[in-house]
Amino acid sequence: MTRLLILIYGLVAYFIFFGTLLYMIAFVGNFWVPKSIDTGIVDSSIKAILINLFLVFLFAIQHTIMARPSFKIWWIKYVPAEIERSTYVLFSSLLLILLFWQWQPLTTTVWEVKSTMMKVVIYALFALGWVLVLLSSFLINHFDLFGLRQVVLCWKGKNYTPVEFKESFLYKIVRHPLMLGFLIAFWATPLMTTGHLLFAIAMTLYTLIGIWFEEKTLIAELGDDYIKYKEKTPMLFPLPNNPKSKCPIKNLFNF
Repeated sequence: MTRLLILIYGLVAYFIFFGTLLYMIAFVGNFWVPKSIDTGIVDSSIKAILINLFLVFLFAIQHTIMARPSFKIWWIKYVPAEIERSTYVLFSSLLLILLFWQWQPLTTTVWEVKSTMMKVVIYALFALGWVLVLLSSFLINHFDLFGLRQVVLCWKGKNYTPVEFKESFLYKIVRHPLMLGFLIAFWATPLMTTGHLLFAIAMTLYTLIGIWFEEKTLIAELGDDYIKYKEKTPMLFPLPNNPKSKCPIKNLFNF
């Protein structure tokens, strides 16, 4: 591929991702889109659950496998290294689009908050979650994370250099503020249906599994620097740091 085509490919992949992210906000929040998490009627609850779990599974498998270093080494034999990240982002976006399109609603109410004040608080948490996602991505270089930096450097004829690991702002409080943002956004709703609950549980489980794989990679790449960072910084929640703590909740979120 020529440098111009690589740049165009990366730009297209990035804007598809960004549009998918915006749709995801509306999908989870039941805002302004024709197909949201609670839109539609389903005849069979069992069929809906199986379809929904399969959609999450497809996304989880792709998102996990394509992020592994061993896969990347194999993959760049067939695609230019400059678009490896953009391709990963593009495939992830397409699978999320498939999930939005084929998601089967389950509209039985699990809980409903009717207090206007509490609704405002919950929607504020929902917004906070998405703000955390975007802010966290920029703290670690948003454009590198989503493949745009790589294609721009290629277009300029410059060699790619990995982003330096550093503990900045939110990353001094928790190791994965971006994932924390997603979890807050998935769970913060005044009307929790069984379909939304299934989505929140499935994505939470995948997030924890994904973090486990990601941290294995980070330890392999960064060695003692990341091990020391992991020992002093909680994974998802800013709980008191006490290595001798026997608190099972702390241990769960700081493995």
